Amino acid sequence: MDVHGTVAEGFEPVRDAFAANFEQLGDRGAAVAVYRDGHRVVDLWGGSRDVDGDTPWEHGTAQIVRSATKGVAAAVLLLMHQRGELDLDAPVGDHWPEYKAAGKERTLVRQLLAHSAGVPVLDRPLTPAEAADPDLGAAAVAAQAPVWEPGTDHGYHAQTYSWLTGELVRRVTGRTVGEWIADEIAGPLGAGLWLGLPEAEQARVGRVGPVPAPESAGSLRTRPKRAVSEAYADPGSLTRRAFGAIDPLPDENDPAYRAAALPASNGIATADGLARFYASLIGDVDGGRRLFTPETVELARGEQSAGPDRVLVVATRFGLGYMLHGSASPLLSPGSFGHPGRGGALAFADPGSGIAFGYVTNGFRKSVTADPRAQALVRAVRTALS
Repeated sequence: MDVHGTVAEGFEPVRDAFAANFEQLGDRGAAVAVYRDGHRVVDLWGGSRDVDGDTPWEHGTAQIVRSATKGVAAAVLLLMHQRGELDLDAPVGDHWPEYKAAGKERTLVRQLLAHSAGVPVLDRPLTPAEAADPDLGAAAVAAQAPVWEPGTDHGYHAQTYSWLTGELVRRVTGRTVGEWIADEIAGPLGAGLWLGLPEAEQARVGRVGPVPAPESAGSLRTRPKRAVSEAYADPGSLTRRAFGAIDPLPDENDPAYRAAALPASNGIATADGLARFYASLIGDVDGGRRLFTPETVELARGEQSAGPDRVLVVATRFGLGYMLHGSASPLLSPGSFGHPGRGGALAFADPGSGIAFGYVTNGFRKSVTADPRAQALVRAVRTALS
């Protein structure tokens, strides 16, 4: 496999790990980018643009990144708070009166971001077309009764995070969250990331699909605990219901789906776009300004929810919209914050080392929070810093 791109001196272990992902872990097409103190030190890509094709991946090829979108969407709400437009400790219903229904009148904004709002499921799942309609999605979560008292427990809001965050942004600013990201984040940074892919960018995005874990991966293969496997197999579990809040599952290669704006699941990004975004959260970047103040960084990575996750059935840790370093989602260090995308993608920032990381792939696995390919690259970054 030919690996293209560059690495700065000292970051050669990342190139080696990236090549090994193709040779040993079955990657079909992927890219990884790393920034340190706002400067790009890794920019690599290889394989095919499409999971089922042989057109080469090029510099600037983008892919759908699933739940890695959540970290970008969270930045919108935190930046609104930083600007004085949104109080994290205010009830959601102050901005969105319909949300007060069914026992949710005391739900706080921070609880939406911390996955403790108690509405990870919908009693009636939405079709893909309904899910793409922000009015229908917002109405569904506003009417939904919580499955636990908001703020008393936590569980991953895999799909409902889209309408919870998206509608709050729309109510406060009058803009969709995708418009906000384009105007205030991606545009000023020159970052390759979109929520609601413009037609003009469709041609640069590859086809994604499932890929099996290679038999040769041995101990690196993902083997979920029995309780996790049972939760995913049980149609009545919170796990299945949370991931099944859109039913049937959307066709992620459908241009109409990619043009929709679902902050939980359908962002499109290059590896460099994700890494550049996270670099801007913790400092200035080459040709771009810092987005988060130091105080907002601490808000983002301050632990809000921790322990057994009612949906993922493993111990998780969440800040405000971001997964934090832990056994279920290992990042670079205990101070890191970011978000994986189910089956492959990963992006995060590590303020202590000044590292920002982005990995995208067109081949999705069954892993939810700790894909072996992304983890191999994280370990390589750690080696490069040692």
